[in-house]
Amino acid sequence: MWSPEREAEAPTGGDPAGLLPPEWEEDEERMSFLFSAFKRSREVNSTDWDSKMGFWAPLVLSHSRRQGVVRLRLRDLQEAFQRKGSVPLGLATVLQDLLRRGELQRESDFMASVDSSWISWGVGVFLLKPLKWTLSNMLGDNKVPAEEVLVAVELLKEKAEEVYRLYQNSPLSSHPVVALSELSTLCANSCPDERTFYLVLLQLQKEKRVTVLEQNGEKIVKFARGPHAKVSPVNDVDVGVYQLMQSEQLLSRKVESLSQEAERCKEEARRACRAGKKQLALRSLKAKQRTEKRIEALHAKLDTVQGILDRIYASQTDQMVFNAYQAGVGALKLSMKDVTVEKAESLVDQIQELCDTQDEVSQTLAGGVTNGLDFDSEELEKELDILLQDTTKEPLDLPDTRRDRHFTNSVPNPRISDAELEAELEKLSLSEGGMELFSKASGGHVAFWLTESVGPSPVSQFARVPEPCRELRVCFYGDSVP
Repeated sequence: MWSPEREAEAPTGGDPAGLLPPEWEEDEERMSFLFSAFKRSREVNSTDWDSKMGFWAPLVLSHSRRQGVVRLRLRDLQEAFQRKGSVPLGLATVLQDLLRRGELQRESDFMASVDSSWISWGVGVFLLKPLKWTLSNMLGDNKVPAEEVLVAVELLKEKAEEVYRLYQNSPLSSHPVVALSELSTLCANSCPDERTFYLVLLQLQKEKRVTVLEQNGEKIVKFARGPHAKVSPVNDVDVGVYQLMQSEQLLSRKVESLSQEAERCKEEARRACRAGKKQLALRSLKAKQRTEKRIEALHAKLDTVQGILDRIYASQTDQMVFNAYQAGVGALKLSMKDVTVEKAESLVDQIQELCDTQDEVSQTLAGGVTNGLDFDSEELEKELDILLQDTTKEPLDLPDTRRDRHFTNSVPNPRISDAELEAELEKLSLSEGGMELFSKASGGHVAFWLTESVGPSPVSQFARVPEPCRELRVCFYGDSVP
């Protein structure tokens, strides 16, 4: 529990070496400026004021976060930020500005904002301040006394969230009601002193995540069931369950103690038997048997208590499931409020009707659009016949369409004499593989026939060779081929 000696051992301040800005050791001129006092008003030199405030305010809060504390005092900060024997002269102004912005809050004001009646030692420690502090506030002097305790609001919220997660992840979370002493033991590493622990509980109480009740001289804490739920007041059921849990713990400790006593009696009987003290060994065995009977009776009671607790936990689970079902039914009824079978059938019919209308519109659009122009098909046929008649009167430069199969290539008509063509054709005569190539030229028309040899001598005149003979013709248009 808390004591002045324990609080004196708590980390308030400490050496910030290695956690300070680089200019702390490197820039002597700037540090001299930062260690000097603030002007009386910011309007005198707003640039210097903002520069100092921008350096010290974040440093004070970050230093407290690294130290793991939520309670600050001007004297502790002055000791922590000493440099070469000098103390920052503007820390009081920095704390005043943080108080004005709401980042710090006086511990007494924070206590007054929350119901702290369950803190028996609060009077004279939290709520009553020295007379000089009260008079200074009444006279309008907002200077922060060196011994006054301030609370870092954001750091306290972070610490409260840490304690809540610690409880949720512990075996104590099996039931929302827990003894304050057990919770304090659980949070010993997170809260360096009892004042911090109580401040954390007050913050959780302010957030409506815990409530504290004193029952038969013992304080119990009730947590909210969920991280976003609000805690309900402690009722008779919570008190009864808490008493059952305490009985279970008491019976468990008693059983453990009696088990150790039975083992001790057994060892005494063994030693007495080795020493030849039969009567003493018998008495030890009788004591052992009596102890074991007591253990059996306590086990029966413990089983009964645990059975009741199990049923209570099961009923709470059933209640949660029932509430979930009830909420689900209510939501379903609300969502189906305006929905009926008749409305659903009507809606389906409307959808089908709209789909049929859309199909008719699509078919109508697929028929095409005339853009308002009506054409007479008979007139179009007459005009097409006239165009065809005019076309037959004019000579058309069309390729040769003979019935025999050949390949025709239209090339310019070279001016070559018949004698030159005859000489060229004689050079192109072939007589290999039983095939001969014949040619004839006449007035710019050249034709080649590839004929098949018949008998011992090739065919000596031009003739069409039946299939599968290959026939090649090259014609210059303008003359006929014999």
